[in-house]
Amino acid sequence: MINTLHIKNIGIIDEISIDFNKGFNVLTGETGAGKTLIIDSLEILAGGRFCKEMIRKGEDISFVEMSVTDNKTKEEIILSREINVNGKNLCKINGRMVTVKELKSFMTSILDIHGQHDNQSLLNTNLHIQLLDKFAWSELKEYRDKYSEQYREYKRLKEEIAKNYGDEKEKQRKIDLLKYQLNEIEEANLKNGEEEELEEKKKKILNSEKLSKNLQIAENEILNVSVDSILSAVKALEKIEDINSLYSDASKNLKSIYYDL
Repeated sequence: MINTLHIKNIGIIDEISIDFNKGFNVLTGETGAGKTLIIDSLEILAGGRFCKEMIRKGEDISFVEMSVTDNKTKEEIILSREINVNGKNLCKINGRMVTVKELKSFMTSILDIHGQHDNQSLLNTNLHIQLLDKFAWSELKEYRDKYSEQYREYKRLKEEIAKNYGDEKEKQRKIDLLKYQLNEIEEANLKNGEEEELEEKKKKILNSEKLSKNLQIAENEILNVSVDSILSAVKALEKIEDINSLYSDASKNLKSIYYDL
């Protein structure tokens, strides 16, 4: 409900303030008295178009401010729009600066202006849901809120699925890749323990120089047949026992012989 309307420097209007009473209000007057300018001012405040020719002659700024009561929350809302001769706008909702687009969007639920042929807007299907919501708001709100919550969850799950699995083309690409990889594994005819065996061979190849050097040292020391040479052979084998358990066992056996001696 509109409580007050303040207009300044629009057309022939210098400055006026109008207090509206509850119920039905009627504005009457002679032709040219400014009745249309009051409606125009409301349309300007609703985010409508404004041309600088509407600014009162000799002035630089036009200003419209309105106080309304929200029918749902019963809170008072102050809305204003200021326009200068350069076309710059200053729009506010309860003192907070907003764009003309934001003001227009907000005013959609606050103000509804009807003129000649405006009944044709009823044919606009985009307005039907708004009209239905207004008519049965108290009964529909609970169901609409539940639907909105479930719809948001549906969108979240849909986005999560799309992120994890991608679109149809991406899914097909992944399937083809997995089929190709599976076919390669089957053609390789792998056997149990083969991977460990290959890893063992790989380790030997990568450490071939280290193996050769330390095995040669161990062999030479063993051939010397002395306590110190056995200890040297043990140390040489310890350097390569992580490559193959065979060398670890040999190292342990030599240690046992060393301690026995």
